[in-house]
Amino acid sequence: MNRRRAGDSGGANPVPARDFVRQIVAEDVAAGRHGGRVVTRFPPEPNGYLHIGHAKSICLNFGVAAENGGRCHLRFDDTNPEKEEVEYVESIIRDVRWLGFDWGPHLYYASDYFERLYGYAVEMIRRGKAYVDSLSPGEIREYRGTLTEPGRESPYRWRPAAESLDLFARMRAGEFPDGAHVVRARIDMASPNLNMRDPTIYRIRRASHHRTGDAWCVYPMYDFAHCLSDSIEGITHSICTLEFEDHRPLYDWILDALGVDCRPRQVEFARLNLSRTVLSKRRLLELVEGGHVEGWDDPRMPTLSGLRRRGYTPEAIRDFCDRIGVAKTDSTVDIALLEHCLRDDLNRRAPRRMAVLRPLRLVIENYPEGKTEELDAVNNPEDPSSGTRKVPFSRVLYIERDDFRENPPKKYHRLAPGAEVRLRYGYLVRCTGFTKDGRTGEAAEIRCAYDPATRGGHAPDGRRTRGTIHWVSAAHAAAAEARLYDRLFTVDDPQGGGDGAGYKAFLNSASREVITGCLVEPSLASAPAGTRFQFERLGYFCADPDSSPARPVFNRTVPLRDSWGKIEKAHGQTGG
Repeated sequence: MNRRRAGDSGGANPVPARDFVRQIVAEDVAAGRHGGRVVTRFPPEPNGYLHIGHAKSICLNFGVAAENGGRCHLRFDDTNPEKEEVEYVESIIRDVRWLGFDWGPHLYYASDYFERLYGYAVEMIRRGKAYVDSLSPGEIREYRGTLTEPGRESPYRWRPAAESLDLFARMRAGEFPDGAHVVRARIDMASPNLNMRDPTIYRIRRASHHRTGDAWCVYPMYDFAHCLSDSIEGITHSICTLEFEDHRPLYDWILDALGVDCRPRQVEFARLNLSRTVLSKRRLLELVEGGHVEGWDDPRMPTLSGLRRRGYTPEAIRDFCDRIGVAKTDSTVDIALLEHCLRDDLNRRAPRRMAVLRPLRLVIENYPEGKTEELDAVNNPEDPSSGTRKVPFSRVLYIERDDFRENPPKKYHRLAPGAEVRLRYGYLVRCTGFTKDGRTGEAAEIRCAYDPATRGGHAPDGRRTRGTIHWVSAAHAAAAEARLYDRLFTVDDPQGGGDGAGYKAFLNSASREVITGCLVEPSLASAPAGTRFQFERLGYFCADPDSSPARPVFNRTVPLRDSWGKIEKAHGQTGG
């Protein structure tokens, strides 16, 4: 399928296959709506860190704009000062840029428009489209009705406009406590859509705002601020997820009630649901605050900062978003596809290195003491231009503990008494003996003999050796720490299809394992944070921000085994 990734841009690239959102936009452009312009926006609320679900929306909004020669704004819908923080704003900006997108000069905040939004609310009251209600929050909920019963009109619904305007001005001046009054749109208390039953558009909140400080004590509700912010910015297509479908009538009603010039078109698509994951900022905040993870950037978290720290690449995430496509109905994507996209990317780009997580000492008895060789090792067999590197080889090595068995099972092709294996990039060695730890009974040291004629791992006599194992030189290896991460939850749907209150019962207690005393190639000691490698036979790893030359720390990004790749081969799938 000839399909350009949503994150890419540039007129020379092929046009991506059109999903229904892109089809709608294309039809609007062809019909000359909005003067043929395409202006989208990504409008996060700064009340948490972005997660992989947001990446789908980011790729779609920025991608649609780029494909049509338009622009995409980054706008913070910062209308709830009680939950918003500068930390979240900074993290969102950092994550969107890391993902590969640029909004140019078009960075906005709903708080930029507070004065205009207040004026819009005043105008709605003047036009008889809104009123100040003095019911308590509990009474408003009671009067609202249910899905099967219509709501009841508030006794303040027909309050004269002049009285409502006076009360609204006094609300702004700070005369009333939180909850004393709200401004509500006057629509239809019998509407089958609960969002249209005189929704609140302004409320009192005595909370300091991260940008406006204490200048305001009344704040617009999200539904009111969102559609008007879109209109103010000249947005042509308000692309959002399906939970806002029932809000679309209110979106349009507010714009109609005020007669604004710019009327964006709201289009809804299915949000991303990922197996073994929760993608709710509220749930993720609970995990952080409850100490179940070590912060928003914990490598087990589905946040973009957590994925970045774990070693994910923006290219892999964009590829994933492109493969899952855009649909009208909700579904759950297997997390194995996300991991497959990452492996596919890292396999092509990540340099190979040797590391031993659980070291077992190996002595080559017939290798000269004090001698060191430098062997040529391939940096990446998938990228011939990556060249080779030198790795030191000596008489005493360390191998992976799992690469030796005193009593090997059937089809075990690694070291065992009398068995011969190939040392990666080195020589063929045969096990001549071993010693045990008297306390644990485990192997403590392996004794081997090497064949000097097999440098590079090739035997001149043509004998075949099925096993190849990795190693590091004892005299040269750097001590390191490895953090092995697994999926955060033990079941595909931790929220069980309900409200998800019991999701914590499915937390994976084995999702993080820290291994100290690992040994790695000497060059890895100075690897900058964020550098990704394939540790041969072990998986893909990334240098953690905690890493230093004195204490290198590597996070396992993903193991080598690719369950999704096997599914693709079995069914002849190619993604998309």
